[in-house]
Amino acid sequence: MKILISGAAGFLGSYLSEKYVNEGHVVYGLDNLINGNLNNVRTLLHRKNFKFIHDDIRSKDLYPKLPKDLDAIFHLAAQIHVDRSIVNPQETFDINVTGTMNMLEYARMNDINKILFASTSEVYGSAKYVPMNEDHPLSAQHPYGVSKIAADRLCYTYNETYDLGIDIIRCFNLFGPRQKDSGYGGVIAIFINRVLQNKPPIIYGDGNQTRDYMYVDDAVDAYDKVLNSSNNPGKYGINFGTGTEKSVNEIAELVLKYSGNEKNLKAIHVESRPTEVQRLYADISKAKNLLNFAPKNEFGHGLSLLIDWYKNYKSELWLY
Repeated sequence: MKILISGAAGFLGSYLSEKYVNEGHVVYGLDNLINGNLNNVRTLLHRKNFKFIHDDIRSKDLYPKLPKDLDAIFHLAAQIHVDRSIVNPQETFDINVTGTMNMLEYARMNDINKILFASTSEVYGSAKYVPMNEDHPLSAQHPYGVSKIAADRLCYTYNETYDLGIDIIRCFNLFGPRQKDSGYGGVIAIFINRVLQNKPPIIYGDGNQTRDYMYVDDAVDAYDKVLNSSNNPGKYGINFGTGTEKSVNEIAELVLKYSGNEKNLKAIHVESRPTEVQRLYADISKAKNLLNFAPKNEFGHGLSLLIDWYKNYKSELWLY
């Protein structure tokens, strides 16, 4: 296949790029390298079936340069930081909404009928009931979440109006090697980075807020199952997660335990952040029923792998 991956040098995008390049597909990896890091795909740059494109999804000049005979698009490129969206909502909407519109128009005009759009569990806002299925109200409370709602619903509209074949994928919180230790969503990586420097984890608020944390390999498996499905399982949205939840307090305790610092350090609580989602807990019944999806990586195993990566590789990889 010929596959375009926007956000190819990002956390999840780099894993998907590796998978499909190694399987022999031709991958066009698009990234403006604002959030993404070229080191995430540096082992692919010499491969003949990986074509790196340094450009921006907001640029109309990009799309005439892209191939017109793609088999699939993974649209992952986005401004994903909540705090940054609060400071600069205009930029967030330009990237997440206008950029998505540009990508959908490119797909529509070139009859590309397999598009996997990276929505997010943040579109739901804090849980009104648990576990949260795809019918949960979309009630994000911050500009990032609202921008993803707009893009999510834009994809829905293109499905309804143009029968475009978009799968709207709502992954709950991901973690694993290559995840940045900055921003709103990477609390596990942030904690690990601090603890390995003998600094205590900093918890905003009481720490009782929960998330459904899925290891990155399971997210790759989820996307692959959607790609290879014969129908359109995510036409109206599809959740991927573990169907379990962990509090920020639990995460801090586990990071201290697995890093061997539980006797030396204790988490510090500071004032809570405005608009923070308090609870996310996935109902993945739809993914199980339609795609036979089941996460394979237990949380503790994934956490150990991430801590080992931070100890052994992280400092060498993020040089740019």
